[in-house]
Amino acid sequence: MQRSLKALAVITTIGMLFVLIGGALVTKTGSGLGCGRSWPLCNGEFVPTNITPELIIELAHRLVSGSVGFLVLTLSIWTWKSIGHIRETKFLAFLSFFFLVLQGLIGAAAVVWQQSKFVLALHFGISLISFAAVLLLTLLIFEIDKKFDADKLIIDKRMQKHIIGVTIYSYMVVYTGALVRHKKASLVCADWPLCNNNSSLLPTNLNEWIQMGHRAFAALIFLWIGYITYMAIKNYKHQKVIYWGWIVSFILVCLQVIAGALIVFSKLNLYIALLHAFFISCLFGLLCYFLLLVSRSKKNEHVLNASSPFTDKKTNSY
Repeated sequence: MQRSLKALAVITTIGMLFVLIGGALVTKTGSGLGCGRSWPLCNGEFVPTNITPELIIELAHRLVSGSVGFLVLTLSIWTWKSIGHIRETKFLAFLSFFFLVLQGLIGAAAVVWQQSKFVLALHFGISLISFAAVLLLTLLIFEIDKKFDADKLIIDKRMQKHIIGVTIYSYMVVYTGALVRHKKASLVCADWPLCNNNSSLLPTNLNEWIQMGHRAFAALIFLWIGYITYMAIKNYKHQKVIYWGWIVSFILVCLQVIAGALIVFSKLNLYIALLHAFFISCLFGLLCYFLLLVSRSKKNEHVLNASSPFTDKKTNSY
């Protein structure tokens, strides 16, 4: 595979991470209206004159998102032409660009027209889908030369159900986390893991319910991924992609939980908050890769089931 295509794929994937982290930075610093109610211009000006920290953060996020958008479009077209014969390529190429454009439109609408915090929370999740699609395209590009055994995996039905379930559920966790940010509920609970250790066990207002709901969702995904990792270690030692993939997933979810707790203890340290967004982005991308492996496994199962016991092993024909 061409070096230039590989380089573009890696740069685009890293760029999408910057888009995700930049979006979290805009929300955490309250810079969403740093350019006023003006889009794509900043305060109605092509070159802003009244410079503020919020304006710099918002404008930088717009510039990064726009630049990465061109990279994603280029990568989508290039992979479509170069490795379009791989069945997942065209779908992922479309998905990556479509959802990046969609998140940009939602961001623009949030600036021009005020939107509900519950709608704004979708912004991060939509960007995450685009990032996952770009990441999978990158992995497909590198698979061709490395000749991974990932396309020959057979994953049992039990593991397949867990992978599908935990990936869908992780998106719900992402949404609740984004909702915490947009509702500015990160520090509404002074303690961890309970909300306020010296008060009622149940939340007393909407923001506390949102914060504790996110913690409950996060606790369940931690336990769920821990259990799947146990299954992978026990049953998939011979399939290194699954074995090591779930070990890395468990490390990421542990880091995610630790970062979530440190956000409370550090009183919303910005760097820790951005790491929190980084870990969940990487975890979701890896879970989506497992989904791709599940789809391949089902294809492989279909081929095996369709094979006759009288098939000649050398010619693969009757």
